[in-house]
Amino acid sequence: MTVAGTSGHGPLAGVRVVELAGIGPGPFAAMLLADLGADVVRVDRPRGAGLAVDPDYDITNRNKRSVLVDLKTDDGPARVLDLVERADILIEGYRPGVAERLGVGPETCQARNPKLVYGRMTGWGQQGPLAQRAGHDIAYIALTGTLGMIGAPDAPPAVPANLLGDYAGGSLYLVVGVLAALHHARTTGSGQVVDAAIVDGAAHLAAMIHSMLAAGRWQDRRGANLLDGGCPYYGTYEAADGQYMAVGALEQRFYAEFVDLLGIPEHASAHKDPARWDELREAVAARFKTRTREEWTAVFEGSDACVAPVLSLREAPHHPHLAARGTFTDHGGITQPAPAPRFSATPTSVRGGPARPGADTEDVARDWDVPGLLKGGPE
Repeated sequence: MTVAGTSGHGPLAGVRVVELAGIGPGPFAAMLLADLGADVVRVDRPRGAGLAVDPDYDITNRNKRSVLVDLKTDDGPARVLDLVERADILIEGYRPGVAERLGVGPETCQARNPKLVYGRMTGWGQQGPLAQRAGHDIAYIALTGTLGMIGAPDAPPAVPANLLGDYAGGSLYLVVGVLAALHHARTTGSGQVVDAAIVDGAAHLAAMIHSMLAAGRWQDRRGANLLDGGCPYYGTYEAADGQYMAVGALEQRFYAEFVDLLGIPEHASAHKDPARWDELREAVAARFKTRTREEWTAVFEGSDACVAPVLSLREAPHHPHLAARGTFTDHGGITQPAPAPRFSATPTSVRGGPARPGADTEDVARDWDVPGLLKGGPE
């Protein structure tokens, strides 16, 4: 098995990360750092974490290594602190105060390693009236106004899986935060705490929408705006076979090509006339119902009409463009998204499959020079 994190692949080669095992956005953030070449050591608890999938299929643990440490035992915190002393970044996703009670809070860790970047991943943040409350993605994006923007005007808000909150508003902001703090630490010699809250990130993602709202260009309700399905040339339509096509013909030149290929040239002048949008939507929907998704895909192939088939998760890897780019890859029998983004000088790759809990204790103890890690470890 390739030893993840020591193979020198990716722009973060040489960066050491300790991940205190959790669920959701923390593991995904650590996976992204590992994909970029960091040596990520996941500290798994002996009894595992809730909601976890079978470790053999947990892609969010790829390119990492795992050790088993029970932080509730007498020597557990000391073993983690030995790793912390040699790390650049630590990531934890406990409720505020839990890491401190376990003996691995930021003050304790930075006393051992003043340059450490301590990344904290939560839904509500480290302070505020809800900081100690339980929650999940859907509640976080609900309070920020982002959930309320999504869906049809005559239906409940649509749930965007846990992509918008956990991963876009959470993981990605944590990664940006810890990398910015790492740059600061390497410049000044001082680490810091990064408080990454999903509510903050999800709110921040809507910056452009808030600009449009302030300028009177966005109505504060679903399905009434240019980018939320209210516009008939920016949305999805059902084809004759029950599959869907996505339309994003916003600009005039793209819209003109769209109505021409769709076969409704009489609606060419409706682009800038919201009073005609209902009429246009009915015409577009009726036309899409006359052919299958595959047939419409062929019609728009090679055009600038900004129309694409809506593919399923299993279909997506086989699309010619994604296949040509290698957007998805197969590793260990699992089809999965390849690391992103791409780098010209330090290419990334899937170097190792999902780390089995505790499987890498001996290797990490040797590579990080932490012999005490073996005490109480797996046989």
